[in-house]
Amino acid sequence: MTKSFQQAFNALKEHTCLSYAKIATMGGLCNVDHIIVKATAPNGSPLSDKYVHQLLRLFAISPPCCRAFSLGFARRLGKTRSWRVALKCLLLLHRLLRSSPEDSLFRTELLINRSNGSISLYPCNFRDVSSSDPESFTAFIRSYARLVDEISNEDNHRRRPGPPNNSLEEIGRVLEVLEQIQSLIDRVIECKPTGVTARNFLIQTAMKHIIRDSFVCYTVFKNDIVFLLENMFQMPTYRCCISAFDVYRKAALQADRLYEFYQWCKLMGVCGCYEYPFVDRIPLLQIQALESFINGMWEIKDDNGDHQSPSSSSLSSTAEKVGDEGEEERQPLIKLNDDDDDSWEDILEASVVNFSSHGSDEKDEWRIQVYNPFDGKYVSSDPNYPWRH
Repeated sequence: MTKSFQQAFNALKEHTCLSYAKIATMGGLCNVDHIIVKATAPNGSPLSDKYVHQLLRLFAISPPCCRAFSLGFARRLGKTRSWRVALKCLLLLHRLLRSSPEDSLFRTELLINRSNGSISLYPCNFRDVSSSDPESFTAFIRSYARLVDEISNEDNHRRRPGPPNNSLEEIGRVLEVLEQIQSLIDRVIECKPTGVTARNFLIQTAMKHIIRDSFVCYTVFKNDIVFLLENMFQMPTYRCCISAFDVYRKAALQADRLYEFYQWCKLMGVCGCYEYPFVDRIPLLQIQALESFINGMWEIKDDNGDHQSPSSSSLSSTAEKVGDEGEEERQPLIKLNDDDDDSWEDILEASVVNFSSHGSDEKDEWRIQVYNPFDGKYVSSDPNYPWRH
């Protein structure tokens, strides 16, 4: 009885807000609050493009409308208990963020209201009382809110202008961007709907925007990971090398989850199959070989007094970290055919090549050729060593 009363009261409240917005519009009193209410009506219709365009025009013509939107959005999302209203609020904000420059006043006002607590996307306190399966809808709204929160906080994953410079600043920037993209991909995977939400029309409409957003992220990720792999053996500091290896190791583990997520989205009919990028897989054996080489490389430098030994670093526990992901992750990410006769010793020997020293006074150094699955080439630790196809 209490649940039915809550649903009826919530429906009446949303209907009253929508009716007031329509009356104000006909009377010529339309403002940002009214547009937000009309755009987030608690019905089965998807978010209309016209409301997004109306708000963008208002932001361009009247900058104070940016602050009015932030306050109106906070009130609308904070008071509603309808998953439809909450979903449209998040989708509206998501689309406005994707259509606004990084230095726009709209983003500035949004960050101010997030910092002072007026807008709370993560943690999100929304709880649905309008459906027969409130737990599933509540979980999806909260996951989506966390994704939008990261998008509004940092938007550096967009394609950088011009070619990268092979410098310490560029390497640090690429590492930062790659970590942000990997975090965004994790948030996207967490948005996978469950239960009755998986086949809901409005949820699938929102998933199309979420998935297409991940396509852009993954495309930029593949381009930047190539640059990172090419410069991994010329890292100026041990800490920088560790960070690069951690990003590459996480990319190997994350690829399986992303592949399975995309396969599920294809089965559910979210976006066209031709839109999905090819998810590159990295063999776990390569990660282990790369770990061993990096340990040896920095131990040699420590003998020369250039840097500390990595014996206490996180690299020594990579196998354990990978094992913690579950039994499924302990299998190679790229499986060999059953008729292949190559043993793992042969594969490892093919990945690590010993180059003799060029002078009698120099010590022998180990150099590694790491296969780059993103462009089908081998990357050598020797900057003068030619590519191998």
